[in-house]
Amino acid sequence: MIEITLIGTSALLPLPGRALTAALLSCGGRSVLFDCGEGTQTAARRAGVSLMKTDLIALTHYHGDHIFGLPGLMQTMCSLGRTDPLFITGPEGLEEALAPILELAGWTPYDIRLIGLPEGGARMADLMDGWPEEARLCAFPTEHRTPSRGYCFTLDRAGKFLPERAAALGVPKALWGPLQKGHGVTFDGRTVLPEQVLGAPRKGLKFVFSGDTARCGALTAAAEDADLAILDATYAEDEQAELAESHGHMNFAQAAETAAMAGVKELWLAHFSQMIGEPEAFIDNAKRSFPNTVCGRDGMSKTLRFDREEQ
Repeated sequence: MIEITLIGTSALLPLPGRALTAALLSCGGRSVLFDCGEGTQTAARRAGVSLMKTDLIALTHYHGDHIFGLPGLMQTMCSLGRTDPLFITGPEGLEEALAPILELAGWTPYDIRLIGLPEGGARMADLMDGWPEEARLCAFPTEHRTPSRGYCFTLDRAGKFLPERAAALGVPKALWGPLQKGHGVTFDGRTVLPEQVLGAPRKGLKFVFSGDTARCGALTAAAEDADLAILDATYAEDEQAELAESHGHMNFAQAAETAAMAGVKELWLAHFSQMIGEPEAFIDNAKRSFPNTVCGRDGMSKTLRFDREEQ
């Protein structure tokens, strides 16, 4: 399963009760933080989640409202005795953009590793121990006024273990466990692979976080069939569509249209302009195109679970 917590929902500047946009994904006791604006630590505490064991921080771009919380978070990790490496990824220019941030953070007793995600994404287990082997993080380009990207996190699910196949192949029951977990086994001088004893792959889980972006094909493609998408919805009014596009953002209707085209299950709107006093007052502008739309609220969370029908 995957736990998603929306830490903050504001754009540009934090407001009372509305922190700058950030989200935490937890899976198997490990976590990824998406963006880290000013006040993210305080907002996370209000939301009841800890950032101290975050393995990777995925930055969508380098505007201040998405990165100015990093020095404080890094210093807090120092104070609490972190020793595990902290990975940070982002669009092009990562090292240059974070140079002043790392200088402000000062010396840390843990390694800070700036990484690029390869095309096709990375298996989280290849970066750090403890992640499920099926967990993968991919990046995709978005359209903002600066190099930017969104992220797609997937948790694949292998086919159901078929004991009759294993028995027919003569696999000792003591070796069934590794096969169920996707590992080949060797016995009596021969090897049996997982695909020989597993059924067709079952539907996994998928989460998408857009960051700041105008509508674009890459976002729609990346969000296809996502269980949950958190998308930029900086402007609320339909009449602000052109303004949103010109600033590299979306309004409520454009975010909802993107979700509808992508066939996502649920959409959370986020990154609200300070001009929007109460986002809920404009929710119908999104629901017209995509009924299963929710106005994001600081601290809201959801657990994504595998389909019980495919147990």
